[in-house]
Amino acid sequence: MRGLNAHASLAVLTLVAVIAFPPAPAGVRQPGLPPDDGRNRIRADQWHLVTLASEEANRISQGEGVTVAVPDTGVYPHPDLKGNLLRGADLTQAGVGGDGQGDQNSHGTGMAGLIAAHGQEGGRGARGIAPKAKILPIISSTPDNQSSPDNLGRAIDYAVSSGVDVISISSSGGSSPTLRRAIREAILANIVVVAAAGNRPADTEVGYPASEDGVLAVGGVDRSSTRAAVSVTGPDIDVVAPAVDIYSTSIDGKYRKGTGTSDATAIVAGAAALIRSKYPYLPAREVAHRLTATAVDKGPPGRDDEYGYGVIDLVAALTADVPPLGFESVSAPAGAGPTTTAAAQPGGQDDGSTVRGLATLGVIVAAGVGWMVIARRRRRGDDPPPRISR
Repeated sequence: MRGLNAHASLAVLTLVAVIAFPPAPAGVRQPGLPPDDGRNRIRADQWHLVTLASEEANRISQGEGVTVAVPDTGVYPHPDLKGNLLRGADLTQAGVGGDGQGDQNSHGTGMAGLIAAHGQEGGRGARGIAPKAKILPIISSTPDNQSSPDNLGRAIDYAVSSGVDVISISSSGGSSPTLRRAIREAILANIVVVAAAGNRPADTEVGYPASEDGVLAVGGVDRSSTRAAVSVTGPDIDVVAPAVDIYSTSIDGKYRKGTGTSDATAIVAGAAALIRSKYPYLPAREVAHRLTATAVDKGPPGRDDEYGYGVIDLVAALTADVPPLGFESVSAPAGAGPTTTAAAQPGGQDDGSTVRGLATLGVIVAAGVGWMVIARRRRRGDDPPPRISR
């Protein structure tokens, strides 16, 4: 959302340049569902898991070994996130030095749950897209969803220094030199950066950092996979994901229901975690490419301003034979598992392990050169649709 609050105008943004989280339309957010009732029915309410074939995708990858940074209002240590929540940081003036494991708003806890909640025994509780990924909580916003571009920039810097694999930014608004530098350094650090496009009516165009080249900009769809009325449109949209009536974790062990591109962004960040877990050697730009190249096309053929390249397809993103973007990086065969160097193999001398080690080294060198030369450029509407083999 742009401006000082949910009703601020673009003119106010021009003067103040404040970031706040995309607001949910009145009446859709219900952060107070009772813990007991919620645990017993929350999974059935998570319609997006069925739509995205999450259970099938999780038979392939669950996000093991991947850390996702969530700069937001903090993350409450919900039972459905137990074991997946790391010690992070509180970068607000009121809480410098904290560990990020606190949330007076529920927004950040909801985003974390959509990414990495594992639920509870008997299929109870909320489940995230990547239930074995780790969450690095970073408080960069006050309980009323207010933050500055510089504060978000510091949160991105903290995530980069912590060595995360994915950064999920469910906010949209103005930029600053500090934030732009931080985002670009995250991209150069081979981190997948996912950001919300913004919500109507407060937003009229894709905000920052989603509009930055190299950032995966996320819009939203409803239960019928039609663009959600709340989702902004524009030439920067890359992919869309479920964004209407999305259930997830909340504070005090409760659950929430939200509508907006914030939720869609967290879902896409979870998808990126699945890919990074299955293909740990794959450069971030190729991870983003897998998501756009395998998306289910909507609207006019190819990329368009409402759906980008389409609705994410978790299973295809994990299994399709996706040609690489270019010579800067190498896209491994879809069936390949984690690659290890020869030194990591018992004995370390067999021909197979040597070949794998050399292949890994080649990918690392090529990816480094590619990221030093140019970040992933956003594909525009006149580009041909990507070709994949499913």
